[in-house]
Amino acid sequence: MAIHEHLPRIHKVELQQVAWSKPTELAKVARRDGQQFDYATWLHKARELPKEEFKREVSRHLTGKETEPWEILYFKAYKSQLPVIEQALETTALMLGSDKSRGYCLEMICADFLAGVSLEPGNRDALLPCLTRLVIGLPKPQRKQLLDQVQVTL
Repeated sequence: MAIHEHLPRIHKVELQQVAWSKPTELAKVARRDGQQFDYATWLHKARELPKEEFKREVSRHLTGKETEPWEILYFKAYKSQLPVIEQALETTALMLGSDKSRGYCLEMICADFLAGVSLEPGNRDALLPCLTRLVIGLPKPQRKQLLDQVQVTL
């Protein structure tokens, strides 16, 4: 219903030329832009761009922020492993801030592991990208404090 309420100027034939997930994204833009909604440009983007890229374009338009491409990971974990995994994710979320996604928390757990492994001889190149990503993920006040402390020790 939202599609037809917010996209009345687009003919049904044109909407049928794109997958149904794209008109739902178009409706978000139309709802926000109102009378300034440029349906021809957005319909062209919907036809030309793959679904995920179109969703990122809509998100960028609505939020003004660039979103990173993502992927869903599937792997098997035994029920006996779940408490350890959940505790690690929850502890990491507490350390980093509860607003961080579980994916980001998992990335930081992996970065911590890689940082430990990187201390071994011949494996030091993996440490810098892990540390960089960790520092970028810190809130700005903590990032500034860390960088100030590093400057003092240099």
